[in-house]
Amino acid sequence: MFSKILIANRGEIACRVIRTANVLGIKTVAVFSAADRHARHVALADEAVHIGGPAPADSYLQMQRIIDAAVATGSQAIHPGYGFLSENAAFCQLCAAHDLTFIGPPASAIEAMGSKSAAKRIMQEADVPLLPGYHGDDQNEDVLQQAADDMGYPVLLKAVAGGGGKGMRQVPTAAAFTEALAAAKREALAGFGDDNMLVEKYLQAARHVEVQVFCDNYGQGVYLFERDCSVQRRHQKIIEEAPAPNISDELRQRMGEAALRAAAAVDYAGAGTVEFLLDTDGQFYFMEMNTRLQVEHPVTEMITGTDLVEWQLQIAANGHLPKTQAELAINGHAIEARIYAENPEQDFLPAAGTLWRLREPAQGPYLRIDAGVIENDEIGVFYDPMIAKLIVWGETRAIALQRLNQALGDYRIAGVTTNVDFLRRLSANPAFLEAKLRTDFIEQQQATLFPEDNSVQAAALANVGLYLSLAPDAQRLASSASPASPWDLHDAWRMNAASQWHHEVAFGEQETTISVIRMGRSEYEVHVGEATFNATATLQGEVLTSSVDGSEQQFHVFSRTTRAGRELALFGGLQSLVCRVKAPDLGADASSDAAGFKAPMNGTVVAMFASAGTEVAAGDTLAIMEAMKMEHAIKAPSAGVVTDVFYAVGDLVDGGADLLSFEATAT
Repeated sequence: MFSKILIANRGEIACRVIRTANVLGIKTVAVFSAADRHARHVALADEAVHIGGPAPADSYLQMQRIIDAAVATGSQAIHPGYGFLSENAAFCQLCAAHDLTFIGPPASAIEAMGSKSAAKRIMQEADVPLLPGYHGDDQNEDVLQQAADDMGYPVLLKAVAGGGGKGMRQVPTAAAFTEALAAAKREALAGFGDDNMLVEKYLQAARHVEVQVFCDNYGQGVYLFERDCSVQRRHQKIIEEAPAPNISDELRQRMGEAALRAAAAVDYAGAGTVEFLLDTDGQFYFMEMNTRLQVEHPVTEMITGTDLVEWQLQIAANGHLPKTQAELAINGHAIEARIYAENPEQDFLPAAGTLWRLREPAQGPYLRIDAGVIENDEIGVFYDPMIAKLIVWGETRAIALQRLNQALGDYRIAGVTTNVDFLRRLSANPAFLEAKLRTDFIEQQQATLFPEDNSVQAAALANVGLYLSLAPDAQRLASSASPASPWDLHDAWRMNAASQWHHEVAFGEQETTISVIRMGRSEYEVHVGEATFNATATLQGEVLTSSVDGSEQQFHVFSRTTRAGRELALFGGLQSLVCRVKAPDLGADASSDAAGFKAPMNGTVVAMFASAGTEVAAGDTLAIMEAMKMEHAIKAPSAGVVTDVFYAVGDLVDGGADLLSFEATAT
């Protein structure tokens, strides 16, 4: 076994590898970019080496710098984690050239599976079922579109060298093909340096089911059963579970054996995942093989009682597989939810900011959290916006779901918009509870996952008003030398009238006025916009206990003061809420350039299709920004003229900055 390894990655996977290495007594070396100088994985490792600037291309993708760091620190092996260089055959070969063990498969297997088109040909020879599709070398647009026309729409465009949902577009009709192909090729070129595409038939009601395989260097292989990863947004997974619901033992065995044939076809060694599409008729089709450890590997560990990172280390050190197929069995059910800094209400747009509050559910035998950040860390624009992976286990799927829902309700994150409330709605969705899973699950359940009823939000704002009205007096009682003095009261007292408070609150892109009227000792009437609530409330520290229109709830409220004003984060009930208390309007000039097109997030301009004087039609794409693995198109809301452009391709732009100015055509 190795005595020291270097981890060529960051975030939660680097922390995950360090955890197992510590158990095995293996020293660890972290590498870090300028943006990650104070990151959690740096603090946890025994040593750390700075390798470059914040952008991945300047640090985590710098192969020679990572090799030099490993040699300088006396490391014997390199664990690539996932992403970055984990599926880079050239990096694997570079490790071998410097007598460093690459903790992963051989370069030949990475090369074979790295090209989706080549992998399809290999799988066909290995008798692994394939989807209808075009995997040829001729990349002429007419050839690709003709293939799509022949197989019938919808189709899926996929980058030959891609992964993680990048360089992938679903094309519903022939008319949408050209634009989708351009976007997919642009994203693939930026992410992988290769814009070659393949075209596959898109199965509209299919499930995404993948099989975890492990092989050693002695020709032995096992499959550790399957995971269902059907619930996705932008072709990226957000919920994974093992075993896959409603899979028969016979189908499980057929899929497992097909996955092992796929691995054997490329002389595989180490951890790998063979991904299948499972159709409604029980037929499954090979999609791709990921030649690395997957993000969702913890659910497999939970149901099999294994440590897959330990298995990786043992096999890389020329050990044998720790278990045979007969020794592996499924125990219970596990579900993983990915906690992201993103806004589900805005097409899951990534978010950036500082985690000024981060409170996690208590971990235990049934609940595990894999995270790479702690409170006060920054979620930046250079890397994936994942905050943590929440993994729960239960004797049955129903029990696991109950634990998942409870744990999500215990999460407290302030400083960035997150998908926690969305995950709570998803985990309680009737179709999800019944395991009616499919890759377009979110689109199919749009009405329940994105409810238009804002009564829950209005009730949450009522509690914000109650907190803002009670907090000054609660703070006075805790700090005043003479709490009984009427001169120290902050109770909005008025002669011959009830006490009243008025608060101007901004939340998201909306604003509202909250009025609170004291009707009795602890009884209030709260007005939120046009809605009126009868309430009672008490405040003890950061815990607000209230009854709003008979709904009794308890909230944890966090508050901080910034240059922009006071920010509140309210957690509890059915929905968390982060808002800003607006400062009084003192008559300052409130004029703004309403015609400006603002950057929706911190990111990089990757395409600019307009210049000063460009006439455009409604819906035309004017610019494209990229941040956190996602492209966002800025489109013209109507016909008009671009009057000025303020940024060029390659520029780094702050969220909220004006990208261009625009004048709509008069009608």
